[in-house]
Parts: sequence; structure tokens; C-alpha cells
Amino acid sequence: MNLRSFFRLAAHTQLLPVLESGEETLVGGQAVIEGVMMRAPHSYCVAVRKSDGSIVSEEAPLAKPSEKHPIFKLPVFRGVGTLGQAMWLGVKALKFSANASLDESKAPTAAVRGKPQEISGWMMGLNLAFSFGFFIFLYKFVPLYLTSLIEKVYPAVHGRIVFNLTDGIIRMAIFLSFLYMISRWKDIRRVFEYHGAEHRVVFNYESGKAVTVETAQKFSTFHPRCGTSFLLVVMIVSMVVYALVPADGFAAKFAARILLLPVVTGVSYEFIRYAAKRRTSLLAMLTAPGLWLQKITTKPPADDQTAVAISALEGAMALEATQGGELVVA
Repeated sequence: MNLRSFFRLAAHTQLLPVLESGEETLVGGQAVIEGVMMRAPHSYCVAVRKSDGSIVSEEAPLAKPSEKHPIFKLPVFRGVGTLGQAMWLGVKALKFSANASLDESKAPTAAVRGKPQEISGWMMGLNLAFSFGFFIFLYKFVPLYLTSLIEKVYPAVHGRIVFNLTDGIIRMAIFLSFLYMISRWKDIRRVFEYHGAEHRVVFNYESGKAVTVETAQKFSTFHPRCGTSFLLVVMIVSMVVYALVPADGFAAKFAARILLLPVVTGVSYEFIRYAAKRRTSLLAMLTAPGLWLQKITTKPPADDQTAVAISALEGAMALEATQGGELVVA
């Protein structure tokens, strides 16, 4: 893997929380490189269209975290377990799609041509470490550092509530700017089109109508369970949580932001879960900005992209039928 490919994969890794649907009892999915991963309660399937037009897929059984560990049935904890599994599965699906996108005809020497190329485990691990470090730096360190500088100029920012509100606003501005800039990249725009295909196919399935390309294309690309909506809720919840922590000094505040990630994630999950089930509630209205933001993270897909999403859904549901679990659809 060359340096360009490394950063290309890192960019896709950064978008995993944006593209992932994390509700464990519902059919959902995630866009990957030239494909879509669909998951049901006890199975998943990732389908990718190769450069020659063919579709390759991988599917496997998938146990719920709450079935393996009872603690993940409890509020807040269930969010940590479900979203932790979603990220693990997202990385696995992303690796499969990245491997599928590698063109063996472009191998550097004749000796390796004709052999499938794969991203090694250590390279994927290095990419994940880089992506996590970049996330901590961009969304935890930078907002806190800039807020600390503002506090020195404007003493009014010293108050815990105002400080964390300022920190949160800066974090949101960085997130929105990053998302807009990366959306200009042609490769990422393709991913956002597959993201739209995933949403349309999920809507089609949940409607009870036969899932076809023609029918799916009539549905919206904006879905309330999208990771884009979740991330905005995370940023709002984090302002409140950080304001409740009596941490003084830059180092203590920075450490708290890292250590409280599971808490913020779990609480945010409960908000999204509630809003998804009660779409006319006040809380659901508060998640509306996430739907607006999907104008950036989802794009209308072509028919062949929607066909890939349907292939992933069919693979997941075929395997789900053999697992014997109850499928719950909102």
C-alpha cells in the first residue's frame, strides 16, 4: 500500500461514524468503497462492485452484544456495546471493500500479477491507530486548545458552562468544515452516493414493498438513524457532560474528554434511539439538524449503486433466515 492509498483508506475510516447506522434491532447498513454493508440482527453482508462490473460479497453470522453480555441490555451500556460492534463491523467491511477495489492487473511486477492483493493486518492496524489519533487531535485537542486561548483574551469564557459551550461550537465548526471539504473529493462523493443507496434500500425494505431498484429509487436518501445525525447529537451531549465534570487545567480537561467518550456515546445513543421510535416528539425535532446535514453525506445514487445495496440486503436477509432470530423492524 502506497502513501496515497494509506491516506485514502484513512479518510474512509474517519467517515465510519458518519456512514454507520448503529441501531441493533433494525435493518441498517453502511457505505463502503464502491459498495454497501447491510446488517440484520444476527447477520451481515457486504457487497462491492469491482472495476469489471461484477459484484463480490461476504456475509457472516453476527451475534448481538446484548446476547453475549447481559450488561449491554442496560441503558447507556447498550449504546456502548452496539456502537462498538458497529465500528468493528464497519472496519471489517471497509477492509473487504478496499481489498476488492485493488486491481491485480496494476501489480508492480509480473511475479505478483494474477494474485489477489490484500491489505495486511498490520497495515490496517496502523491505519486505525492513525485515524483514532487524528480524531482525538482534531475533535478533542484542537477545540480545547483554541477555547483555552480565547479564555485568556476573554475572561468571561472562564465559566464552566460558557467554556464548554465555546469548545462545543468550535468542535462543530471543525466537523462541518472537514465534512464539507472531504465531500469535494470525487472518491468520497462516490461513497456518499452509496450511502444514499443504502438509505433508500432500507426505506424500501421497511415499507413492506418488494425491494427493487425501481421502487427503492423513489425513496428519500435522508434517514433518521444515520450516523450523521448521531454525531451531531454526540457533540451536543458532550457539551453538557463536560460541563458537569469539575476538571481544571488543560491536561485534566483533555484527559476527561478522552475518558468520557464511552459515557457520551452511550447517552447519545439513548437520545437517538428514543427519537427514532418517537419521531413526532420534541427530542426528535432536536435531531432534525442531522437530517439536514445528510444533504452533504448522502447523494442520489445511480441504479447500479442501488443494485449493489439490494444485493447486500438480500445476502444479509438470506443468512438471517437461517439464524432463527426475531427480526424487528420499526
